[in-house]
Amino acid sequence: MKDIIEVKNLVKQYKEIKAIDDLSFEVYEGEILGLLGPNGSGKSTTINCILSLLNFKTGSIKIFGEEMKPDAYDIKSKIGVVFQDISVFDELTVYENIDYFCGLYIKDKTIRKQYIEDAIELVGLEEFKNFYPKKLSGGLLRRLNIACGIAHKPKLIFLDEPTVAVDPQSRNNILDGIKKLRDNGATIVYTTHYMEEVEILCDRVIILDKGKVLATRNH
Repeated sequence: MKDIIEVKNLVKQYKEIKAIDDLSFEVYEGEILGLLGPNGSGKSTTINCILSLLNFKTGSIKIFGEEMKPDAYDIKSKIGVVFQDISVFDELTVYENIDYFCGLYIKDKTIRKQYIEDAIELVGLEEFKNFYPKKLSGGLLRRLNIACGIAHKPKLIFLDEPTVAVDPQSRNNILDGIKKLRDNGATIVYTTHYMEEVEILCDRVIILDKGKVLATRNH
């Protein structure tokens, strides 16, 4: 199996506290990897190090076989990130929000239009294209947040607790959409506190605690 992410001997330290403690793992092409662990286990810190949003003390991170650095824009253009906090523009409609984020990567207007339509269909927002975010429920906002993060059809996607505090319909919609992304060839790193989502989605699970791998298991 081809490695999409390779983390080796990663150490991230805040003064005396090791947030990441000699961490090593791989993420394989075409899988949904569940990254689990209690609050403070190092999940978010690990993801932020992988994305070069945080500096780390020692270790190495490769994505698509290349070393990840803050200025590795070619690698970053193939990555989609959906953080837990909603990050959309209140003054733009659903369609305009997705268009803006997709346009950061896809300059061709014809291709971009198709990508936007694909993203809207994937998250089930067809009826809400012209709505502004303040008119959307929490579940619909989360769907929009996901659409903005994946509209450019990235090869690697990070989803950080994308179903927190959503209604059951939106949760099912989001989970179905994530499976479709994987079926369309994306590799996905997924963090959640919901074990039933892990059972439904993940091909493999890594459990972190105190910045170390506590356990790994295949589904």
